Amino acid sequence: MTIPAAAPAEAPTRPRSRLTRKNPVWQVLALLLALFFLIPVIWVVISSFKSSSELFVFPPTLLPQEATSVNYQNALNAGSFGLYTRNSLFVAIVSTLIALVTNSLAAFALAKYRFKGREFLFLLTLATIMIPLQVIMVPIFLVLRQIGLTDSLWGIIIPPAATPTGVFLLRQYMLSIPDEILEAARVDGASEWAIYWRIILPLSVPALATLAIFSFTWRWNDFVWPFIVLTSESKSTLQLALARLVGQFGVDWSTLLAATVLTMLPMLIVFLLLQRYFLSNATAGSVKG
Repeated sequence: MTIPAAAPAEAPTRPRSRLTRKNPVWQVLALLLALFFLIPVIWVVISSFKSSSELFVFPPTLLPQEATSVNYQNALNAGSFGLYTRNSLFVAIVSTLIALVTNSLAAFALAKYRFKGREFLFLLTLATIMIPLQVIMVPIFLVLRQIGLTDSLWGIIIPPAATPTGVFLLRQYMLSIPDEILEAARVDGASEWAIYWRIILPLSVPALATLAIFSFTWRWNDFVWPFIVLTSESKSTLQLALARLVGQFGVDWSTLLAATVLTMLPMLIVFLLLQRYFLSNATAGSVKG
C-alpha cells in the first residue's frame, strides 16, 4: 500500500489593500496628478524650441511652429557656460559626498549607541529644522569671512554639508538594521569603524541614495547662499549665470528657457541613476526609535 504524497502547501497570499489593486480609477487619477505637476516642466521644454516672436503669440501655440535649436546655441555661448557647469558639478558632488559621510556617522551614533542624552541630542538636531536659513545666514557669513572662505566654492560647500534632515532620514533607516548583526561582528573582533564601513553603509544604500538625490538637488538649485558668498564671476554657479541672463532693460526669454532646460538635465540624470534605491526606500525608516 502506497501512501500518497502530501500536496505542497500553498504559499500564504498577502491581502492587497484598495490602493495597491489595479484599479483603473486610481491609475487615471495618478496619471492626471503626475501630468498636473509636469505641466510647467513640459511647457518650459517645448517653449525652449520656440523663437522669441512665437513665445508672445496669443493664443499661445502648444507646439513650436518652426522648432529651432538656436536658443540652445545661444545659451551655450552666453558667457562661460562650461565653467559655470563645472563649478556647479563640483559644488553639488563634493557637498553630497561630505553630507553622506557626516550625516551617516551622526545617524550611526544616534541609532546604534546607548549614551546619556542621546534622545535629547536627537530632538535638538530635529529642532534645528525649524530654524530658517535667514536667521543664521549672517553669523555663518561672518565665520566664513574670518577663516577666509568667502568668494570660494568651499564657502558654499562646507556650511550646508551636515543637515538635520539627512541625519533623521539615515537614523530612522539604521534603526531597522538588527543589533544582533553588529554584536556578532564585535564578537568576531571587528572594530567600530569596520562595522560602520562594512555593515552599516552597505545595508543603508537605499537611504544613502535617497539622501544623495536630495542633497544633489539642494546644492544644484541653491541660489541665495552662492549669491551671498561668491563675488567673482569665474566662480559662479549655473544658477547665478541664469540670473545674469535677465538683463537690465530686457530678457531674452528663448535663451533663458533653453539654459533652464540644460540646468535640469544633471538632476534628471542623477534621479534616473538612483531611482530604484529611492523607490525601495519610500516606505523604509518607519521604525519607532
